[in-house]
Amino acid sequence: MKFTLSWLKEHLETDASLEQICERLTAIGLEVEDVDDKASFKPFVIAKVVSAEQHPNADKLRVLMVDTGSGAPVQVVCGAPNARTGLVGAFAAPGTYVPGIDVTLSVGNIRGVESRGMMCSEKELEMSDNHDGIIDLPADAPVGTSFASYVGLDDPVIEINLTPNRPDCTSVYGIARDLAASGLGTLKAPKVPTFAVEGETPVKVALELGEDTHLCPGFALRLVRGVRNGPSPRWMQQRLLAIGLRPINALVDITNYMTFDQGRPMHVFDAAKVRGNLIVRRAKEGETVLALDQREYTLSPANVVIADDNGIESIGGVMGGEHSGCDENTTDVLIESALWDPMNIARTGRMLGIITDARYRFERGVDPEYMLPGLERTTELVLQLCGGTAAKADVVGYRGYEPKSIDLPVSEVKRLTGLEVSSEESREILTKLGFGVTGAGERLTVTVPSWRPDVDGKADLVEEVMRIHGVDKIHAEPLPSHGSVNGKILTTLQIRSRQAKRALASRGMMEAVTWSFIPKAQAELFGGGAPELALSNPIAADMSDMRPSLLPGLLVAAQRNADKGHGDVAIFEVSGTYENDRPEGQRRVAGGVRRGTASLAGAGRLWSNAAKGGGKPVDVFDAKADALAVIEACGLPMANVQIEPGGPAWYHPGRSGTIKMGPKIVLGYFGEFHPKTLAALDVSGALAGFEIFVDAMPEPKKKATRTKPALDLSPFQAVRRDFAFVVDKAVEAGAIVRAATGADRKLVTAVNVFDVFEGASVGEGKKSIAIEVVIQPTDKTLTDEDFEALTAKIVANVAKTTGGVLRA
Repeated sequence: MKFTLSWLKEHLETDASLEQICERLTAIGLEVEDVDDKASFKPFVIAKVVSAEQHPNADKLRVLMVDTGSGAPVQVVCGAPNARTGLVGAFAAPGTYVPGIDVTLSVGNIRGVESRGMMCSEKELEMSDNHDGIIDLPADAPVGTSFASYVGLDDPVIEINLTPNRPDCTSVYGIARDLAASGLGTLKAPKVPTFAVEGETPVKVALELGEDTHLCPGFALRLVRGVRNGPSPRWMQQRLLAIGLRPINALVDITNYMTFDQGRPMHVFDAAKVRGNLIVRRAKEGETVLALDQREYTLSPANVVIADDNGIESIGGVMGGEHSGCDENTTDVLIESALWDPMNIARTGRMLGIITDARYRFERGVDPEYMLPGLERTTELVLQLCGGTAAKADVVGYRGYEPKSIDLPVSEVKRLTGLEVSSEESREILTKLGFGVTGAGERLTVTVPSWRPDVDGKADLVEEVMRIHGVDKIHAEPLPSHGSVNGKILTTLQIRSRQAKRALASRGMMEAVTWSFIPKAQAELFGGGAPELALSNPIAADMSDMRPSLLPGLLVAAQRNADKGHGDVAIFEVSGTYENDRPEGQRRVAGGVRRGTASLAGAGRLWSNAAKGGGKPVDVFDAKADALAVIEACGLPMANVQIEPGGPAWYHPGRSGTIKMGPKIVLGYFGEFHPKTLAALDVSGALAGFEIFVDAMPEPKKKATRTKPALDLSPFQAVRRDFAFVVDKAVEAGAIVRAATGADRKLVTAVNVFDVFEGASVGEGKKSIAIEVVIQPTDKTLTDEDFEALTAKIVANVAKTTGGVLRA
């Protein structure tokens, strides 16, 4: 948001300097981003042409002697057709930077005649596009004084970085109101427009939106007859130019001026080009309109338009149409002041790719109560600058503003901000900002003004009090010191999220951050796509749904890397996924993807990796190892973890698994991906991945102390015994491991599978699984009888659980 200092002071009575104003703006939350003090215009002075003679070597050039007020006249060669003796204009000496042509002047020699400066045109000083001649000032302009001061070019321009929640400060008047509330001057009361009204506005407005009346809550229209649409006055053009707008004509400039001065976007139709009455309706599928930016837009029923018998005349709240635009031939004008639904305006602007000052304000929310006063003020400006006769306004749809009422305990200011602000000061601040305040003592009832749609609750009111009272008055205080070691600060979920990240990073994976919203097709592919998880206002068409899984984003990211020549990637993310729109539907998940040959042993076709298992494409076992590493890092007892074959539909049915703890708790899934899933994502290559639900892990049992127990090592040597069992092919090796471990949990400390064999020697439909059992005595040396008893127990337990027979 840009404005000039003089423009601000038109609404604010203050003696504050530019520096004080900028400092206060930032202090009250309207951060000043840039200040142009117009120092570049200071070198230009008012000068008078003493004599103008024909150049000896050029027909179109003149040699001027210019009085700059500094003593002897200066010789200047000039080609302007209006250069003459007695002309008073703007002079630039050698060394001066001329912004309009981006040139720094020096002493020149033009066709054999020395020129020591330049007489400037309006374009060269960025006053307009006029470059037909040099500036011609009144004869009484004071020679030798600052040209910028004389014509108002030295008016500083302030730019603030406006946050989306402050629609009231999208106007110079609104900014002045905030500054006045902060004590930096007095807000000038706006004058009530007064003008004569003759007759009715013949063009009527119909709101044909069915039950969706919120799309256009109000529409005001007025006809002004007999206008003369020429250039706008110099003061208006200068203000518009200062903030980066190009003056067009008086009618258009008035609407642009109202947009910035009052935060009230207006639109004007050439009444002669409007056929019949105006209708506010949804656009029909495929309808087109040629807008004022000379581009044709194809619309849909999601867009609200203003139409007549000719068709669409304007995209409501975003941009007008070229057909009914005003030009120098306009004599009758229809002035529109309407209200539009912010969400629909934002969606329309994003859908069509249109960014306008009107859209910027309507999508944030304009003051509904200023709809009709805005029409009156615009009409007054049209009558003053263009003449004409105003008809009675036609207003439809508007039902008035019902202010929100908020109960504010004054103690909330102290609780939320730490500031000691009295009830009287809080009341005064809110009143100056335009809020209605009733009640006494420590409890106030506050009504919200129509220009503050961002204020919904007592915390918003506390913020208003805080920023006006002074954020800088909040003193920094050290955290209280405890006399003992602090207890656990992070939650178990936060600790496990960090442990999961560290474990995966230590396995050579790189952390990725992907979007929380994905295309609907991808969401449906991974078990999502529920209507309640569709975004009502997505930032892009392909980011329409909240993600049900981390894997779509990771797979697409891996493919992007592959497309750029980095095919062997291992990436992970620990973040949220969404099963429904309730708080408990948000899950905390650790997910990862490996592509190509990016295994733990290394990536690429290096000869030394072959012996370590590297150089081969990633598979289900790489994903399984990553998933189990996360579970182990989170502190779960691995002995209780069970793995079942198969997983969700997006995994390969024969190369995936489900990790569980007990029959009900699903900890996650891992595996290679289904070819159809990869094809739907347009992803290729060897890919394996996993997802672990960190929030599904049971809370650890509370210990009496956080101190680690004493190291307890057995003085007896461990013994290893090998067993080979013949089982059905369907039997999992994990079942044998669990059965062997359960034979005696005190003595059996580890069970490892070291061989799997299938062949005719073990029988049709059978396989042999060999395990190594580690036996660790703790209180005595085991005898042969003890070993025989334990061996028999292991064999019996495996036979009972899996049907396995000890291989001969």
